[in-house]
Amino acid sequence: MREVVIITGAGRGIGAATARAAALRDYAVCVNYLRDERAARSVVGWIASAGGRAVAVRGDVAVPEDVVRLFDEAERALGPVTALVSNAGTTGRITRFEALDLPTLRRVVDVNLIGCMLCAQQAVRRFSTVRGGKGGSIVNVSSVAATLGSPGEYVHYAATKAAIETFTIGLAREVAREGIRINAVAPGTVDTEIHAAGGDPDRPGRVAARIPLGRVGRPEEIAEAIIWLLSPAASYTTGAVLTVSGGL
Repeated sequence: MREVVIITGAGRGIGAATARAAALRDYAVCVNYLRDERAARSVVGWIASAGGRAVAVRGDVAVPEDVVRLFDEAERALGPVTALVSNAGTTGRITRFEALDLPTLRRVVDVNLIGCMLCAQQAVRRFSTVRGGKGGSIVNVSSVAATLGSPGEYVHYAATKAAIETFTIGLAREVAREGIRINAVAPGTVDTEIHAAGGDPDRPGRVAARIPLGRVGRPEEIAEAIIWLLSPAASYTTGAVLTVSGGL
């Protein structure tokens, strides 16, 4: 039986790359999305053309009822969920902190942190061997912003990612004896649409020179790290934060 993975924010960028990589490793994939149904269905179509199984499920990870429905629909379509990649995230508008408006701040916290927590809570309830589950693996997508702070750009986003890393470590230790491994990947700057969404589409080119490897990352490079942490190859790894940043 194929492993079943839910990947949040999987219509584009790192999420889409992870969905394709998971399918190539014989995972059945639930492609979660919020607004761009066409992009999500394109990922599902790619997986189907490669001989895999996938379904697209709309849902806002910051809404508890949507998270429950996401897991329920994934299970109905694909079977018991055994893995979760919490990738959905937003920077909000790239700006100095004092210029940040409250609605943007609340949305960044709700999506990046609360959404990650809600998804993890639902996964633990279903994966835990204490609750009758068969165990599972969770990977939360953080960012090197968690340690760099991202001054002048999005310290609010960086703060949510730092919280995700603390959450990952704590929850991993809490459920380690319940058949659940929880880890995080902290990408550096990656060439995705998140920069344009934050109002700075040229950011990858501007920051490349400060990266030791001399370039920004590709979504596929982050996906490989995520898949490794999900897999049995990382069976003795839990509570870890794997930095994939070109040397930052």
